[in-house]
Amino acid sequence: MRRMCKVLKVHPSGYYAWLNELESPRAKDNKEILRKIKECYEQSNHTYGYRNIHKDLVESGIRINKKRVARLMSLHKLYGAGMIKKRPKHKAGRPHHKHPNHLQQCFMASKPNELWVTDITYIRTHEGWLYLAIILDLFSRKVIGWSMSHRMTRQIALNAFHMAVVRRNIHNKVILHSDQGSQFASSDWQRALKKYNIIPSMSRRGNCYDNAVAESFLRHSKKSVLRNISSKPEKRRNERFSNISRCSTTQKDDTVILIISLQIILR
Repeated sequence: MRRMCKVLKVHPSGYYAWLNELESPRAKDNKEILRKIKECYEQSNHTYGYRNIHKDLVESGIRINKKRVARLMSLHKLYGAGMIKKRPKHKAGRPHHKHPNHLQQCFMASKPNELWVTDITYIRTHEGWLYLAIILDLFSRKVIGWSMSHRMTRQIALNAFHMAVVRRNIHNKVILHSDQGSQFASSDWQRALKKYNIIPSMSRRGNCYDNAVAESFLRHSKKSVLRNISSKPEKRRNERFSNISRCSTTQKDDTVILIISLQIILR
């Protein structure tokens, strides 16, 4: 190589500097793909992993292997939001009231205000656990009632229920399905259901599939949005729904369609 440089009257260091500046087509392609990956990652509010990023790229017309997306994201430390494995501890006990499972894992409703489901989830913050209760209408899969509290009591479930009742102004009988948590087995909860002629339904003990729609909604909401809530208690609620509104404008998959429905409660 040095002999060739001498013949061509080129200094070896200059040749090697020129050689290092050359960028292969693959490297150029990676640079452009990385730019698009970062765009998708920013639009998802830093929550999408390589699978969802790959899905967005393919939908935009880019033919690329999923492993290549994973490799580029790993090289540049772009990680999706993972699920929190630590959970608050609660003592198991016998429910005060137990009702039959009227849904039997059939989550299809023929009209609004026919089948509702409810559940409570936990959100880890810098200042402890924050709890969120929701009620979904299985016909539209929209959130029709919600409540947040730093304590997991029956009141959080009742607040979500009362919001749903006021918003829907129901006149026909509704089946409301829940798990066998103490909040839904309490006497106050039973009285509230009876007051509005709502038929209670309960999952089998320890069977998460009996309330799969509500649990899936909360799980995906936490994964896609709740990771980025503020550590300040007074800002948590507003920031959470602000994040949901911001994310929902560009994302299209089924998970985000469920998340978009949370905007209904802000109108």
